[in-house]
Amino acid sequence: MINRYIDNFGMWAVVGAIILTLAFLVAPILVSILMSFDARGYLGKFPPTEFSLQWYARFFSDAYYLTGLKTSLILAVIAASVSTFAGVCAAIVIDRYEFPGKQLLETVFLSPLIVPAVVIGFALLLFFALIGVFQGYPRLIAGHIIITFPYAVRTTLAGLTGIRKTLTEAAMVLGANERQAFWDVTFPLARTGIVAGAVFAFAFSMDDVAVSLFLTSPSTYTLPVAMVSMMRTNFDLTIAAASVVLMIFTIGLILVLDFIVGLERVVGGGVYRS
Repeated sequence: MINRYIDNFGMWAVVGAIILTLAFLVAPILVSILMSFDARGYLGKFPPTEFSLQWYARFFSDAYYLTGLKTSLILAVIAASVSTFAGVCAAIVIDRYEFPGKQLLETVFLSPLIVPAVVIGFALLLFFALIGVFQGYPRLIAGHIIITFPYAVRTTLAGLTGIRKTLTEAAMVLGANERQAFWDVTFPLARTGIVAGAVFAFAFSMDDVAVSLFLTSPSTYTLPVAMVSMMRTNFDLTIAAASVVLMIFTIGLILVLDFIVGLERVVGGGVYRS
């Protein structure tokens, strides 16, 4: 009887912890969404008493925010494309070949995941100042590629796990060259990890603040940097609208990922096993 009560208490404790965690994660998002529709012209008490689209209208008519959004989209596309291509190449080399220093090379490739973003941003700022690169776009592109590259490598490696080398060898025995064997055999089987890496790289680039803060210029800045800047100078609920726009982009990426490869495969069984 006592064990039964203990088990019930443990179950409800776990359920309570899950509910509190979900509330802690979701509540700020819901507050931001509701406040972005606030009809008041000032930051008032929550919840709003009236609703309107004025803050979204102001966001899409503000050249400062739109310039940041445009820059973020351009950077995310370039960083995701370059990181995915380079990440796939690096993952194939790491997975398919044995050579001295292989583990060290993999650690170096994945190191931006554990090095604080502030350290990366400051180091890149010093490096570009040393070589005389002061334009915003080259610095931001380089920084975003560095911080998104590990995601492409990690997810591609996960996608390559379980794909036997004998499959590629069989294709080559049947007359395919290495390029054909990759595109006809390896790529379709590892597609889940490759696409997931590209989507994660795009999303992470869109949301980055720490690295971008160090590498922006007066005319080249990202949307998150613009939001931080406005929070310091002219704080209003346009920032809430901008936050919702970023959330919509993230949700859109999740839907794209689910449509292309299936979200359950990425989160759960996204590794091919032969």
